[in-house]
Amino acid sequence: MAERVKPIIIKDTDSGNEYTLEFSREAIKFASDRGFSVNDLERYPLTFYDMFFYAFRMHHKNVARNKTDELLEAMGGLPGVSEEFITRMLQLWEQGYESAVPKEENPRIVVEM
Repeated sequence: MAERVKPIIIKDTDSGNEYTLEFSREAIKFASDRGFSVNDLERYPLTFYDMFFYAFRMHHKNVARNKTDELLEAMGGLPGVSEEFITRMLQLWEQGYESAVPKEENPRIVVEM
């Protein structure tokens, strides 16, 4: 079993708010339903703003898009985030995606064709 990737925690020192960023199955579905594809990040780097917003979905559903954009801008925008930060976001996305895929057959359900 792969080691669990720790979520990203960001702290807004102005407001005192703390945000935990990671992805659940629901967050990934929410993003996908809105046309987001993690594969677009390389070709369209600004879609990272979308990914950043969707990372709030698991723990902070009520944080508005303009607030997440403001937080990312306060971090220096896309040029201001480290490669390590982007890599961790991708690892968290992958972890969320893998958690949505069944690991083994459910012996209670049998499908015959």
